[in-house]
Amino acid sequence: MSESESEVPKVAPNFIHEIIIADLAQGKNGGRVVTRFPPEPNGYLHIGHAKSICLNYGTAVKFGGQFNLRMDDTNPTKEDTEYVDSILEDVRWLGADWKDHFYYASNYFDQLYNYAVQLIQMGKAYVCELSEEEFKEYRGDINTPGKPSPYRDRSVEENLDLFERMKNGEFPDGSKVLRAKIDMADPNMHMRDPAIYRIRHSHHHNTGDKWCIYPLYDFAHCLEDSIEGITHSICTLEFEIHRPLYDWFLNVLDTPVKPQQIEFARLNLTYTVMSKRKLLELVKGNYVSGWDDPRMPTICAFRRRGVPAEAIRDFCEVIGVTKFNSLTDIALLEHCVRDCLNKTAIRTMAVMNPLKLVIDNYPEDLVEEMEAVNNPENPEDGTRKVPFSKVLYIEKEDFMENPVKQFHRLAVGKEVRLRYAYFVTCTSFVKNEAGEITEVHCTYDPATKGGNAPDGRKVKGTIHWLSEKFAKEAEARLYDRLFTIEDTSAIPEGEDYKNYLNPDSLKVVKCLIEAPLADAAPGSRFQFERNGYFCTDSKDHIPGVKPVFNRTVALKDSWAKLMKKA
Repeated sequence: MSESESEVPKVAPNFIHEIIIADLAQGKNGGRVVTRFPPEPNGYLHIGHAKSICLNYGTAVKFGGQFNLRMDDTNPTKEDTEYVDSILEDVRWLGADWKDHFYYASNYFDQLYNYAVQLIQMGKAYVCELSEEEFKEYRGDINTPGKPSPYRDRSVEENLDLFERMKNGEFPDGSKVLRAKIDMADPNMHMRDPAIYRIRHSHHHNTGDKWCIYPLYDFAHCLEDSIEGITHSICTLEFEIHRPLYDWFLNVLDTPVKPQQIEFARLNLTYTVMSKRKLLELVKGNYVSGWDDPRMPTICAFRRRGVPAEAIRDFCEVIGVTKFNSLTDIALLEHCVRDCLNKTAIRTMAVMNPLKLVIDNYPEDLVEEMEAVNNPENPEDGTRKVPFSKVLYIEKEDFMENPVKQFHRLAVGKEVRLRYAYFVTCTSFVKNEAGEITEVHCTYDPATKGGNAPDGRKVKGTIHWLSEKFAKEAEARLYDRLFTIEDTSAIPEGEDYKNYLNPDSLKVVKCLIEAPLADAAPGSRFQFERNGYFCTDSKDHIPGVKPVFNRTVALKDSWAKLMKKA
């Protein structure tokens, strides 16, 4: 675990903390604060989950409480141990420590079944045999009260018998459900006799084939919270309308612990989709290379792309916690990433689009070592030696045959500084038969070694370079927005969101790097000067054999400029 990964997520003061402070002042919950993060293991976690993890864990730490991690695994048809393992890795990487408080909802299935039996015995639940279409028809809509199921008035004895037979596997999937008996005319649709148990003859990743009936989320979740002694059940805003049902189960069953559900606005990010269903479609349809494709908004994808855990925690702190849904500019996340990497990433030189530069008056066989600063933000990182020789490579865009106004890089007759090395003046260039510039010639001033002129003359342009003799070839993967539309929620209903995938979200180029970078360990982070922040790919990079670098983020920071203007 890196130094950034071990830190506790910071949480800015918010309305949830105000509620908890008031509860503690009143002696509520015996002064305890217990929060939880309850992901369903049916996919990989994304940046929206990171906000919830940081909030729940950071809140528990702030108030000296307890943080639980619980797999909400009540749907065996969509869940898998692959997802469980990925969730554990992601939560741990973000810095949240559940200690010995890791649980599976499926471990409570016996207790949940007994709670369901208790509801039947109280006349508060019944077995219903309406088809899915009939269920929707009987439920009504927001303008029309629902009507009672013809099975609503079955006797307690009959319901107990049917429910036990459901458990014993006597009925096929979809033939029966157990419903809570509440109020078919309630204006809240979730209170109109919701289904609380369904039949699923499916193998479960944790309980195997012990069960063929499984509780639904609204029934199970509040009781799982109660069993674990959760005091504040913090969830996203879409569950606000579910809160009356959450409380109904706790009150009717008179559970010893009655957690308080509190809702906050979920994270919506520009140029991104957060739906697990859509992310799974992208993976299964091979629109991306997997859940950890660096273009995805998943936590593992951010990690593979080289984003530090600290940057995600900082981002979650900056955006704060509110009760109002909004769209967050991805530029703010990128700003947090740059701000973090600027302090920690070693600077190196890499040429993404090479153009040969020949210094005509430089000795043919001479090789000098230029001293380069590793990180101006952290002097303790020291310096390194970069070899310099007669033939170099520079960026193709650093030379212009017919320079436009304000072009301060190389052109015939122009003088520039080679980073850490010498002043050079362009004298000529060479084109191939296709009219492409293939080689630039210049002369150097030996008195300017280190990049400074003893006579005090100044140059406006500084460009980076690599020696032809010592540079290593590498693959650079340049990532951009996954979608072309800023607000993906604005895509018209019925239109395929995949039509808005960005065809240029990934460009793979062959580049040149400083030789030692080829041997860097997977996951190492660097700043390629003037090109952006990069990391060695955790999957495809083979040190010394196949250097592969992912661009984490470009250097341009539009969000920082906006803040300066403000």
